[in-house]
Amino acid sequence: MIDAAFWRGRSGLVVPGLLAAFTTYLLVGVLTMDVPEGTDFPGPRFFPLILIVLGYLLSALLVLHYLRHPEPVDTGDQDGGRWRTFTDWRAVAWCVGGFLVFALTIELLGWILAAAVLFWCVARGIGSTRPLFDASLALFVSSLVYLGFAQGLGLNLPAGILGRF
Repeated sequence: MIDAAFWRGRSGLVVPGLLAAFTTYLLVGVLTMDVPEGTDFPGPRFFPLILIVLGYLLSALLVLHYLRHPEPVDTGDQDGGRWRTFTDWRAVAWCVGGFLVFALTIELLGWILAAAVLFWCVARGIGSTRPLFDASLALFVSSLVYLGFAQGLGLNLPAGILGRF
């Protein structure tokens, strides 16, 4: 049996546990997917399988990290029996707001522009102070994703207003 002191500073093990559980859910979905015979490579299982391998690899690396380097336990922040916590509500608002804009405008703006707005909002939320660089990088990455899905997999992502030109 593992000593209770072993778990001190290792609460971060929850994250790789959740990641491994989600990856397992994805694996079950891929294994039970109906794929017609004669489907050309790469097929609908290819990219999910890449994500599955990366998910399990990242989970294992995170477990290894938290086992080797537990987080320091700070007992000095206790105030009257309650722990002081901090939530960066500005960052949460940027990320949630960006996702809402993405979800509400993807048909109108299309994948490239809506995803660029989402990527830009998340960059702002996590503290980036270079809005022009972030916007150009967001457009580049969302365009690459669009091309990968449209040309590489033959899937149609919404083109939005750019599809009218």
